[in-house]
Amino acid sequence: MTGELLTQVATAVPTSAWGLLIGSTLATKIVVGLLAVLSVFSWAVMFAKWVEFSSVRRRSAKFLTKFENVDRFDQALSVAARETPNPFTRILRRAAEFLERGDSPGARSGVARPGAPDMSGAQVEALRLILDSETNAERDQLSRFIPTLATIGSASPLIGLLGTVLGIIDAFVGIATKGSGNIGAVAPGVAEALIATAAALSVAIPAVFGYNIFANRLNRFDSELEGFGSYVIALIVRDRA
Repeated sequence: MTGELLTQVATAVPTSAWGLLIGSTLATKIVVGLLAVLSVFSWAVMFAKWVEFSSVRRRSAKFLTKFENVDRFDQALSVAARETPNPFTRILRRAAEFLERGDSPGARSGVARPGAPDMSGAQVEALRLILDSETNAERDQLSRFIPTLATIGSASPLIGLLGTVLGIIDAFVGIATKGSGNIGAVAPGVAEALIATAAALSVAIPAVFGYNIFANRLNRFDSELEGFGSYVIALIVRDRA
């Protein structure tokens, strides 16, 4: 009789994480469900940003390869007009728009020609500020949803901890109600509570890795755009010298 009872108890105790989750409390299921939603969202963001960065890098590399062979601003505009729009061509266009609005007769055509009036220091500084503004706009566009990965990476462990604490509280309440405190009675409740912690870590770790990877790529791309803007200014000033 005792052997049969022990067999029934052993059979009733879940032997897998999925079994523990199925038989868990409502609070644990809600926490794990929320973590599942955050996991799906973070992976969707990482996939979308990977596609976006790859596309921008491919189009930009194609343009920069041809841009290396130009030595005048009007040639650079011609190359940009034939290429698929990308952050570098948009910066070049902003520089052309600035020249079109310039006060000097040689600048109103949008093309800096040798022999045109030199740009004053104030005009050069104004152009630099405009290109910096365009660089920041391109960075903001590429950085969309990247901070969300950092938020998910930092918030997920706390959500999992909440689920763990609630599960342990429920387990001890059950022990107090049944009046049994042996390891066989405590272990299932504690194991069920720890599911939330494991789920939280499985969400947070990829999100943190993804944030660091894309943040580094974004910073590197931002530096490239700033360098390109400085080169465009130097090209215009040289053409006017």
